Amino acid sequence: MPQLILPLIPQGATPINQRVSVFRDEDTWTYFIGAYPVYSHRSGDQKTFRFVSSQLIQSGAARQMEIQRAFGVSKSSVIRSLKTLQRGGAGGFFSQRRGRRGGKVLTAEVLEKAQRLLDQGYCKADVARKLGVGYDTCRKAIHDGRLVESARQGLKLSKSERSAVDAAAGEVMGVGCTRVPERVLASMGQLAGAASRFEPCVDVPKAGALCALPALLANGLLNGAKQFLGELKGYYTSVQVLLVLALMALCRIKSAEKMRGHAPGEFGKLLGLDRAPEVRCLRQKMDELSAEDAAERWAAHLSAFWMQQDPEAVGALYVDGHVRVYHGGLTQLPRRYVSRQRLCLRGISDYWVNDAIGRPFFVVEKQIDPGLLATLRQDIVPRLLEQVPNQPSQDQLAQEPYLSRFVLVFDREGYSPAFFRQMWSEHRIGCLTYHKHPDAPWPDHWFESHEVPMPGGQVVRMRLCEMGTRIGSGKDEIWVREVRRLTDTGHPSSLISTAMDLAHTQLAARMFSRWCQENFFQYMMQHFDIDVVLEYGLSGFPDTEKVVNPAWRGLERSRNAVQSKLNYRRARFAEMSMHPETEDSPAQYRKWQHKKGELLEEVENLEHQLSELKTQQKQTPKHIQWSQLDEQEKFFRLPPARKRLMDTIRMIAYRAETAMVNLITGPVTDSSQARRILQDLFVTEADILPDPDNERLTIRVHGAARPAVSRVLKKLFEHLTDAQEIYPGTQMRIVYELLGYPPSNAAEGVTLSSQR
Repeated sequence: MPQLILPLIPQGATPINQRVSVFRDEDTWTYFIGAYPVYSHRSGDQKTFRFVSSQLIQSGAARQMEIQRAFGVSKSSVIRSLKTLQRGGAGGFFSQRRGRRGGKVLTAEVLEKAQRLLDQGYCKADVARKLGVGYDTCRKAIHDGRLVESARQGLKLSKSERSAVDAAAGEVMGVGCTRVPERVLASMGQLAGAASRFEPCVDVPKAGALCALPALLANGLLNGAKQFLGELKGYYTSVQVLLVLALMALCRIKSAEKMRGHAPGEFGKLLGLDRAPEVRCLRQKMDELSAEDAAERWAAHLSAFWMQQDPEAVGALYVDGHVRVYHGGLTQLPRRYVSRQRLCLRGISDYWVNDAIGRPFFVVEKQIDPGLLATLRQDIVPRLLEQVPNQPSQDQLAQEPYLSRFVLVFDREGYSPAFFRQMWSEHRIGCLTYHKHPDAPWPDHWFESHEVPMPGGQVVRMRLCEMGTRIGSGKDEIWVREVRRLTDTGHPSSLISTAMDLAHTQLAARMFSRWCQENFFQYMMQHFDIDVVLEYGLSGFPDTEKVVNPAWRGLERSRNAVQSKLNYRRARFAEMSMHPETEDSPAQYRKWQHKKGELLEEVENLEHQLSELKTQQKQTPKHIQWSQLDEQEKFFRLPPARKRLMDTIRMIAYRAETAMVNLITGPVTDSSQARRILQDLFVTEADILPDPDNERLTIRVHGAARPAVSRVLKKLFEHLTDAQEIYPGTQMRIVYELLGYPPSNAAEGVTLSSQR
């Protein structure tokens, strides 16, 4: 009689039934009958598991239902395994499966392309999508050994792996400093800048900003940089520093100090370096690039470059001032009126020159503000006469007496008949501004409705009327065109212009497009922080610099105060004279006479004070040299070099973003929505997949949250890829892909510099 086996189950094992159990750890599964181990296989070995479970069923040690319940497998799977054991024994589970040699879909040529994509780090789904084959077809080819998955995939560093490597490097040389030999050579002066070498990385923060690289380069990020800014010594080249600053601007990192909150190693991956420069190094490089007015010369070169790119955009140039309020305590800058805050605050005046859709050309900084008219005469007009392309020749101007070189558009601050006359008679420049002193309203029936095409592409219906009028007096008198617009509320807006060769609808379109420049200021303050102070320190003005005399300003203030008091008392005296007290009450009449006499005496005293103040003010010069100021009255200049460099970078970034906005604006996406889409794109994560063998750099961006946005981005990426831009410092062509959307080459060739 055979000995019965006691139903003992080892501690920690999972029971299959009363006699059979399985013990599972991380590496091995062991099967027990009673307390005796009978089978064992590695965790995850599906073939051996199917063989063992079938053996238990066939030997009667376990039933099919018990195997299903214990291991969570399906009934059909258990039956198939049992049939395999019955037909082929143990060899049926471990014999090599015979399949079709080759294939109709994955031919030798297709297999070669698929293997190349796998070597570049693409996953099975992306390879199948690029080749136009089924996912299962690709998976089976890898399973059969015809393709080798991740021949290079193991080199793709995840964010966690990169963080560990960067942190380990921090113990030796600095966080993210993994290219130690090159850094040592650069410190010894033996390396003229590190080369940009990309490594496969996934989920790189803010790698979406690389999508703006073609637009940045098309708008002159590196145009003239070596000529005007020169080369940098050390590990970072001037090209890499400019790329850092431009990508910072697009990612809304508004100053070098803000880089402290971003992983330097991750930002360095966007440059093909081990890490981005730290704050102190970045400041030093900015100072080197902007030394000796280099940034100012580069900005002048770029403004001429932008005008040459789009000559039609400079037909009408918009000029307006923007006050950068200074809250520091290093010096007491002069006060000026800030319209957005309706206060007089200390600050610096910047005069911007933009086109009709808000794109900037250049900016003139005035720490001692002479006013808009003086800045136009001294700085802006001479520069425009030199840089504006396609100006009419002297013969053309002589043959066509109403032809203008270009038109300047500004607000009421520039209203001056003398200035209008000077610009037309000396330079044939047309001026366009609001009428500061319009006459009585015109009858409503004079106005006619017109469809006016705006510079941004919109068509606006306006009720317009035009007449000639004469403004100014004496030698400054000039004949101008006056165009009035009647709004829906019945309020007329009046503009005047000396541009005789333009239709009145064109004048209205240009004048009423000034809000684009106001929107530009607001957008630049909010997103690019053009008011930020980028460096600390002071410098003196030239001794011959003209400033307002503090003594004259004090006399002007006193004169205005006395004039205000005098005007009030004169009005009170006139009122008392027109409405005398009745003579019915002698006491009341005497009181009225006494009060009137005192008021007359005050008026005479104030008139005498005002006369003396006017005499003193005439004898006091309004402007003096900066060196003549008392020490307590002197104010100093904030360093402009680093600010000029960053302003130029921000202008490039804004123009690049505007070009990309125009690429994706359509019937369902307006410009404001397009800008929000791009703002999200610039800070999104992306995969960087270099292919040095084929000289290609793939930027694979993660899909957007909404399918509609993903479709917009796919269209944008097609345009960017067709631009075939080469990453600066390498020979690799940039290819853009959206994860989950197959790439295509349906887009036409486009220009990213002057998209309207």
